Amino acid sequence: MKYKDKIIYMEGIITKVEDGAVEIDFKGRLGHIKVPLRMLITDYPLKVGQEVGLNMSFLEVLSPEVNEHYLSTLMRNKRDKEVEK
Repeated sequence: MKYKDKIIYMEGIITKVEDGAVEIDFKGRLGHIKVPLRMLITDYPLKVGQEVGLNMSFLEVLSPEVNEHYLSTLMRNKRDKEVEK
């Protein structure tokens, strides 16, 4: 990374619990994130409305180039979903 890391503590509320993921709204209108359950550390059963905290840093774009492999996979998945409808 080109810039020195700046860790920011953030809090949020669990808005959805699925079989393999949890959705969280950040406090202060800072956005929404969906993470796999394996990324959560907890001693409690997960419930909608519970508060969570995390340390977050800024995301950095690594290159101006597009990764053609991932782009083609995304486009193929999008086409497949449209065909299913």
